[in-house]
Amino acid sequence: MITDSNLSLRQYQELAEFRHRLRRFLHFSDEQARAEGLEPQQHQALLALKGLPEGARPTIGELAERLLLRHHTTVELVNRLETAGLVRRGPDASDGRVILVQLTSKGAKKLQALSVAHRAELAVEGPKLSRALRAIIRESQKTEAA
Repeated sequence: MITDSNLSLRQYQELAEFRHRLRRFLHFSDEQARAEGLEPQQHQALLALKGLPEGARPTIGELAERLLLRHHTTVELVNRLETAGLVRRGPDASDGRVILVQLTSKGAKKLQALSVAHRAELAVEGPKLSRALRAIIRESQKTEAA
């Protein structure tokens, strides 16, 4: 952690470049989601469901945590996804009190199309984003070592 509050112009430039690269990718992502007829947050929910870490259960609570949303906001998001036929809810086979959220085949197809496009974009823009982040990390390590 950087404790020196006197940042150099270069450090500001590195942060600005990283933020710019990140925003470019997020803008791309938002536009791709809308082209598929989804709101960006809906795309993120589908991706969060499909990409849950091993052992995580696809509950509203888990999804809320992964999306950094409040529980009631996540319920509304899942309601919209369910209405669109992209997810379905159902009781957990081992504990019927727990409701799980799953992608439908329609949701999986939309997510696959978006994920292919995102991976292609990252093949081009990812190295630039990575360089920007490495510059910040390198500078932070220098500051910590000093």
